[in-house]
Amino acid sequence: MPESQQPARVAFYFSPHADDWQLFMTPAAFHDAMDANAHCVFVHMTAGEAGLGLGNGGRKHPLYRAREHGSESAIRFMADARGGMPEPPIVDAVRYARQTVRRVRYRNTAAFFLRLPDGSPEGTGYETTGYRSLKRLAEGMIGTMAAIDGSASYRGWPDLVSMLRALLVAESGGLVPDVHVPESDVALNPGDHADHLFTARAVLEAAAGLPARIVHHVGYASAERPENLAPAGRDLKCAVYAVTAAGVAAFDHPAAWRQYDNLYAGRDYSRAEERGAAAS
Repeated sequence: MPESQQPARVAFYFSPHADDWQLFMTPAAFHDAMDANAHCVFVHMTAGEAGLGLGNGGRKHPLYRAREHGSESAIRFMADARGGMPEPPIVDAVRYARQTVRRVRYRNTAAFFLRLPDGSPEGTGYETTGYRSLKRLAEGMIGTMAAIDGSASYRGWPDLVSMLRALLVAESGGLVPDVHVPESDVALNPGDHADHLFTARAVLEAAAGLPARIVHHVGYASAERPENLAPAGRDLKCAVYAVTAAGVAAFDHPAAWRQYDNLYAGRDYSRAEERGAAAS
């Protein structure tokens, strides 16, 4: 089916940082991005810049751009895996619920970058970015939260949830989507990054009452579980992360390949639930 036509299905991957969908939501993401009949949407919630904001940490490029470049490279790699000549990506900005978000379209994929400040593992935020985090916004400890580049500003948690809901509805195009999120049940996913947990919370609130298949992915805790991927799935996951790491390195920042390979490459723990539309 030509990619200009209506897709047969839609899949969303909500990634707290620009390497989380690769680490915890692949190989599912690979299969969806490679499927020309699917509209595959990647939503990157934070800049993942570890408190640097727009800074570069002494490197040639800002850290947030290096991480975005890694994710964009991996998405193109997956979409190109079915064959055909590479195409130039289409980069623009779109508005949902009065907020501006950077978008990169490529074949059947769309990647959105909200560029919210990295909230730190505990959700306390960093001094250099005003102690702003998803956790602190959700809990009312801060009243507003802006993207690090000033492209958007959210007046409280409900404002962020409203934008995500608008994005979900618009990009679903009337189809019932698969929505991939970090696992928010701390009994199943103990010790995870606060940005992971509050990304899940925001998306689940945004999707409330909408028909969807929600897929919850275990994060850091998966490293403590046995490897469960078949060799083919492990290979796909390794390939995607290798391209991500190369994309980060191309922008003069290091990527921890060996640590990733030891902890997450052979593991993929998730659960799915069907959600129908709320009764009217």
